[in-house]
Amino acid sequence: MTVKKDLEKALAAAEAAKGTYATFATSTDDSGAQTMFEQMSQDMERHIAQLNSRVSSTSETKLANQQE
Repeated sequence: MTVKKDLEKALAAAEAAKGTYATFATSTDDSGAQTMFEQMSQDMERHIAQLNSRVSSTSETKLANQQE
Protein backbone atom coordinates (compact mmCIF):
# COMPACT_ATOMS: atom_id res chain seq x y z
CA MET A 1 0.00 0.00 0.00
CA THR A 2 1.27 3.45 -0.82
CA VAL A 3 1.78 6.27 1.61
CA LYS A 4 -0.98 8.24 -0.12
CA LYS A 5 -3.44 5.36 0.31
CA ASP A 6 -2.54 5.09 4.00
CA LEU A 7 -3.03 8.83 4.42
CA GLU A 8 -6.40 8.68 2.66
CA LYS A 9 -7.52 5.83 4.93
CA ALA A 10 -6.38 7.75 8.01
CA LEU A 11 -8.22 10.83 6.73
CA ALA A 12 -11.45 8.86 6.27
CA ALA A 13 -11.13 7.41 9.77
CA ALA A 14 -10.48 10.84 11.28
CA GLU A 15 -13.49 12.32 9.50
CA ALA A 16 -15.68 9.46 10.74
CA ALA A 17 -14.41 9.88 14.30
CA LYS A 18 -15.06 13.63 14.17
CA GLY A 19 -18.64 12.99 13.11
CA THR A 20 -19.11 10.38 15.81
CA TYR A 21 -17.80 12.70 18.52
CA ALA A 22 -20.00 15.55 17.30
CA THR A 23 -23.03 13.25 17.37
CA PHE A 24 -22.21 12.08 20.88
CA ALA A 25 -21.79 15.69 22.02
CA THR A 26 -25.27 16.63 20.85
CA SER A 27 -26.96 13.49 22.16
CA THR A 28 -25.78 13.54 25.77
CA ASP A 29 -27.32 15.34 28.71
CA ASP A 30 -24.07 15.14 30.69
CA SER A 31 -22.38 18.53 30.34
CA GLY A 32 -18.95 17.10 31.19
CA ALA A 33 -19.27 14.41 28.53
CA GLN A 34 -20.60 16.96 26.05
CA THR A 35 -17.55 19.19 26.59
CA MET A 36 -15.23 16.21 26.27
CA PHE A 37 -16.82 15.08 22.98
CA GLU A 38 -16.74 18.63 21.60
CA GLN A 39 -13.03 18.88 22.43
CA MET A 40 -12.37 15.49 20.85
CA SER A 41 -14.21 16.61 17.71
CA GLN A 42 -12.04 19.74 17.60
CA ASP A 43 -8.93 17.59 18.04
CA MET A 44 -10.01 15.50 15.07
CA GLU A 45 -10.42 18.68 13.02
CA ARG A 46 -6.72 19.41 13.63
CA HIS A 47 -5.83 15.83 12.67
CA ILE A 48 -7.87 16.17 9.48
CA ALA A 49 -6.04 19.40 8.59
CA GLN A 50 -2.66 17.73 9.12
CA LEU A 51 -3.65 14.73 7.04
CA ASN A 52 -5.06 16.90 4.25
CA SER A 53 -1.84 18.88 4.19
CA ARG A 54 0.22 15.72 3.93
CA VAL A 55 -2.02 14.22 1.23
CA SER A 56 -1.62 17.44 -0.78
CA SER A 57 2.15 17.48 -0.40
CA THR A 58 2.35 13.79 -1.31
CA SER A 59 0.27 14.42 -4.44
CA GLU A 60 2.37 17.46 -5.36
CA THR A 61 5.61 15.53 -4.86
CA LYS A 62 4.35 12.69 -7.04
CA LEU A 63 3.27 15.14 -9.74
CA ALA A 64 6.63 16.94 -9.63
CA ASN A 65 8.47 13.62 -9.93
CA GLN A 66 6.38 12.64 -12.95
CA GLN A 67 7.19 15.90 -14.71
CA GLU A 68 10.96 15.46 -14.30
